[in-house]
Amino acid sequence: MSIRRVSVFCMLYMASLVIGPALLAGAATVPAGAHVTVRINQSLSSGSAHKEEGWTGVLTSDVKHEGKTVAKAGDPVKGKVTYVKSSGRLHAPGQITVRLVSINGERVYSSAVSRKGSSHTKGNAAKIGGGAAGGAVIGALVGGGKGAAIGAGAGAAGGTGVAAATGKKEAVIPGESVLTFTISGAR
Repeated sequence: MSIRRVSVFCMLYMASLVIGPALLAGAATVPAGAHVTVRINQSLSSGSAHKEEGWTGVLTSDVKHEGKTVAKAGDPVKGKVTYVKSSGRLHAPGQITVRLVSINGERVYSSAVSRKGSSHTKGNAAKIGGGAAGGAVIGALVGGGKGAAIGAGAGAAGGTGVAAATGKKEAVIPGESVLTFTISGAR
């Protein structure tokens, strides 16, 4: 190898040591504290989702940092389910929590978004109370006062059975839902 080639190689190497970090420092990253709004591509339910299950979506608006766009609307995002609890039949509605894990291939940490199924209380009270009232009326017609008491107990039991059979209240995040996350850092 000639001295000229060695000199050119050394200059290129030295230039890469100086310019390389400067180029990397200017690379677009989603900053901590940024609010990122995404539209998810699929439905997620506490009745069928599993912890660590992945989901996909797209950004709904540009993400800017120091006047520069670091991610554009339409860029792909990925997330995962971080907590899921299926609904009980008579109490404890379902719960699901999701987080964002990447934006346009860049790994990120984000806040969590959680959803909880609707309460069982009102519906169950109506079913059980309605069953008890209906049973009391029928019992009173058939057997008088004693029949009303027996009918109320039987009706309440029937209402409880109906509440148990129809009672699951899963948490659902429908497909095409728009969710907002706060970025807490990049990986």
